[in-house]
Amino acid sequence: MHSEIITLDGHIIDSLTLSKVLDILVAEGVDYEIRRFEIGKTHDQISHAEILVRAPDAESLQRALHEVQQHGAVISQEDATLQPAPRDGVFPEGFYSTTNLETFVRIEGNWIPVERIEMDCGIRVVRTDSGWRAECVPLHWARAGELFVVGTAGVRVTPMPRREADSVFHFMGSEVSIEKPKTRIVQAVARAIRETRSRGQKVLFVGGPAIVHTGAAPYMERIIRAGWVDVLFAGNALATHDIERALYGTSLGVALDTGIPETHGHEHHLRAINTIRNTGGIRQAVERGVLRSGIMHACVVAGVNLVLAGSIRDDGPLPDVITDVLKAQDAMREAVRDVGLALMVATTLHSIATGNLLPASVTTFCVDANADTVIKLTDRGSHQAFGIVTDCGFFLKELAERLCGEE
Repeated sequence: MHSEIITLDGHIIDSLTLSKVLDILVAEGVDYEIRRFEIGKTHDQISHAEILVRAPDAESLQRALHEVQQHGAVISQEDATLQPAPRDGVFPEGFYSTTNLETFVRIEGNWIPVERIEMDCGIRVVRTDSGWRAECVPLHWARAGELFVVGTAGVRVTPMPRREADSVFHFMGSEVSIEKPKTRIVQAVARAIRETRSRGQKVLFVGGPAIVHTGAAPYMERIIRAGWVDVLFAGNALATHDIERALYGTSLGVALDTGIPETHGHEHHLRAINTIRNTGGIRQAVERGVLRSGIMHACVVAGVNLVLAGSIRDDGPLPDVITDVLKAQDAMREAVRDVGLALMVATTLHSIATGNLLPASVTTFCVDANADTVIKLTDRGSHQAFGIVTDCGFFLKELAERLCGEE
């Protein structure tokens, strides 16, 4: 039998952390024995548990240990194992694969915080003049010879804090459902945005083209012009159809004021792209007076950090769209610094892509008419995301009223 002792510290009983860890061990088919258990007797005292985990083979043990580690289990008090990357763009075999939870690695007896944490990356460790540093990096950032954490030993993860039962966020964070009081939820989102700003953090908006198709663009535009958005992530589609609306009053060739397809309206989106390409870009079109309204116009005027990431199906695309996927990811990574809240509306791919980059400490709301979008986001590991199943038009209209109603 292969074995390892894990430890749990904190409010592991009332947060259900202990029961979750034991459930994981049972589900993974490994044996366990609680060797030591000290229960905190007051609200301020923490509990401590030491659990011996046994498995028939090393692979089963490592798989179970990696799972419980995401709930705060410390595998050992040994230093993390470091190995060099064999070549550029390649992690060493057995590298530690990160989550988006706050993470520490033990180097020379000290717990070092991992900077810029995000999921599905490796942990690069560097010795500097001031000491050791640990940083979360994607595969394409790895360089031959750099040291990376290998295995689970010497890694500590801080689990998500428990949501208080009397909090609206606890209610929102329960099972994804359309049968929830939407007005109360929008009020909570607006309050969270205001609190994020009061802490000096940025607000990130991630949007899909349905915002334009459903006629919700004016509400989004109002929120941006009022200064509530610092960063906007989208694709070619949202920008293109927003510009089509500004230039032709249509979206996908359908007049937004009547809902009737216009003659040759299917050409409007391509003509809109061509117009912007002729001016050199979205900012140039605004500065020259070619683009006078819309979400993109509002972003330029309000100084929003705009990152448009392309896809294989894009027409054109607009000259502002980043077509290299790695460059787009890196641009998004840079833009999410100092972001304290992310609001994702009516986009599955960009929501999941953004969720992959965000640390769990970022308050995240995912709004979509389809519950599957929210479920996919949380299944990918963005456990901090609150799902809101509703029409984006209703949501943005209500949010604009909450944020800008007094203006």
